Amino acid sequence: MPTQLIWFRQDLRIHDHSALWHATQQENQCIALVILSPKQWQAHHDASCKINFYLRQLTILKQQLSEKNIPLIITVVDWWKDIPEHIQTLTEQLSVQHVYANAQYPIHEKQRDDATQELLSKHGKELHIFQDHTLFPAKSIRTQSNLPYKVFTPFKKTCFERLQHGLPTCYPDIEIQEKVNVPTHIQHVDLDEILTQYKVSEQIVNLWPVGHTVAQEKLDDFIQTSVKQYKDSRDFPSIQGTSQLSAYLNIGIISVRQCVQALFKPNHGEFVLNHQGVETWLTELIWREFYQHMMIDFPKVSKSQPFKDETKHLAWRDAPHDFEKWTQGQTGIPIVDAGMRQLQQTGWMHNRVRMICAMFLTKNLLIDWREGERWFMQHLIDGEFAANNGGWQWSASTGTDSAPYFRIFNPVTQSERFDAEGTYIKQWVPELASLSSKQIHAPYSSKVSHIEYPHPIVDLKSSRVRAIEAFKNL
Repeated sequence: MPTQLIWFRQDLRIHDHSALWHATQQENQCIALVILSPKQWQAHHDASCKINFYLRQLTILKQQLSEKNIPLIITVVDWWKDIPEHIQTLTEQLSVQHVYANAQYPIHEKQRDDATQELLSKHGKELHIFQDHTLFPAKSIRTQSNLPYKVFTPFKKTCFERLQHGLPTCYPDIEIQEKVNVPTHIQHVDLDEILTQYKVSEQIVNLWPVGHTVAQEKLDDFIQTSVKQYKDSRDFPSIQGTSQLSAYLNIGIISVRQCVQALFKPNHGEFVLNHQGVETWLTELIWREFYQHMMIDFPKVSKSQPFKDETKHLAWRDAPHDFEKWTQGQTGIPIVDAGMRQLQQTGWMHNRVRMICAMFLTKNLLIDWREGERWFMQHLIDGEFAANNGGWQWSASTGTDSAPYFRIFNPVTQSERFDAEGTYIKQWVPELASLSSKQIHAPYSSKVSHIEYPHPIVDLKSSRVRAIEAFKNL
């Protein structure tokens, strides 16, 4: 019997799923597919905790699909370049004419999908790609000259205008289909066995439970209890002021459409910005949108290139010792060390602290932003290429809409402003727990001598001057 094949990637859910819904509206039965690519993950520096999170969610997806009588085939193809041939073979074995999937924007993902589409087409088959990971389809947000935006604020304005005309709606839940059996000769892997290769601490598993129900509860709780204070609380790392939904959005446990629908549910689905918290959180979702669209419109940022071409020639320092101190949270700058240790232990870092740590590396240490970008990807449970790349290039003043090169965060000032009592620092740098709120931000400037904590590896004032001169020399 002919079947449809649904290829899941960064969209591990059955609710509000574009490709899944369209596939199930056809006459033929559906079979689901997930392809695991360990060597490609390694080449893309995906964190073990993110892979573990993905695989745990995959276990739930398999069960949810089973309840709809949709079998899930899980296979391993190490490199994406070999996926087109793999899928073509599967379509022959399963009598499949149509493959359904949701779009991915970075260049390697797009190359993989283009090659798959071309090969299937040669055999009279078709790959149907749907826009699902963003609110607006790729290349649909344009200037009056029909050009892509290079600056965030007008991009945001256009997005807001589009949303005023109607919020993106969620797809209906799918029906239970008649049972379909996967031929016994189709090989698929043992998911539990794969999971053992990506073990993480119990702390991370407990911090990041999986499942659409968990994500929906987080979303609802944030909208009901925190969004009104979001503008004022989001920059303070010692309090739960953010949604912490980024990891769930990244692998598609929940959709961005569901987030927007939940945000405006109190207004009965009307686009009403009735307080600053709602507008600020929506703006953060649009930042995510902006960086995703950049992947398509300016593919060079997917190739480790700066958005600003002139910054290709920046004289970055080769300083492996300083980089090592930064990665281990041993820079002697408490707020930086707190963030880097939080990342190591939890797979996550507060967004304000991410900016502080990134700017310290790229400006005070004058180390190439690509080194930091790679390190974050290797450790973040919510490591999404577009957002991570955009954030690092913003901090390094090499990207679109980035911080002016002369506007350099002073990490001590940032610490005093956003962690005034040192609560966040004391949590992640416990050797400083005995210090007062005045001493803790710059211990050695306060002439504290009884602590076992490194002296700063760089002078903040002179290193700031060095960074500015490096940019001026361009």
